Amino acid sequence: MRVRSVLLVSTLAIVLPSLSLAQDISDDRIKALIAETLRENPDLVLEALQALEARQAEAQAAAAAAVLTDERAVLERDPNAPVMGNPEGDVTVVEFFDYNCPYCKRAMPEVDALLAEDGNVRLVMREWPILSEGSAFAARAALAARKQGKYAEMHNALMGMRGKVEADTVLRVAGEIGLDVEKLKADMQSPEIEEHIATSARLAEALGFNGTPSFVIGDQLIPGFVEKCPPSAPTEHFGVIA
Repeated sequence: MRVRSVLLVSTLAIVLPSLSLAQDISDDRIKALIAETLRENPDLVLEALQALEARQAEAQAAAAAAVLTDERAVLERDPNAPVMGNPEGDVTVVEFFDYNCPYCKRAMPEVDALLAEDGNVRLVMREWPILSEGSAFAARAALAARKQGKYAEMHNALMGMRGKVEADTVLRVAGEIGLDVEKLKADMQSPEIEEHIATSARLAEALGFNGTPSFVIGDQLIPGFVEKCPPSAPTEHFGVIA
């Protein structure tokens, strides 16, 4: 209803530019004027929609910019978030991902290539399991692997899996890479793991992300990924999947 109301107001602003707010005009008369004008000028609907979309985009951009300012330290320097690449690098990329996301798995070779090509990139990992219970189990397992010094190995193994990631396959992979599975299962219940996942969800919502993978690079928000981008700069590795 809100979008419809805003669209009506936008249409009124276009089709009735000479209408004074001081005029005493009934709702029925307004509707009749709009209907008459739109019959004669159907392109005005598209114009109103475009104006509405532009205002929404501006509002979203302003909101995201405020979040980036307010949450910069959490996004880039959260001690509860794993870091890959160069921990002391001067370029920070934040990745929100899900182990059951096929696009995240497609993104992984490009992300790895970026880290190999630029030794100054810090890659902050934000586990954001949104697709299934298996995704949540995998995220907790990967984060718990930090206690055994094997986060990167667990992350890479889970991203390299074919098919759906479920609890049994996660534990199998954990054993294959040398993790103590019983210790891993106990560590998966630690409060810092739930805190990491909750923080990821909060940040993603605040930034307007609605799917994975999503990236933050400096002041740029990149809600998606495209393969085979030029490697000349970190941001050029990333784009939006059509």
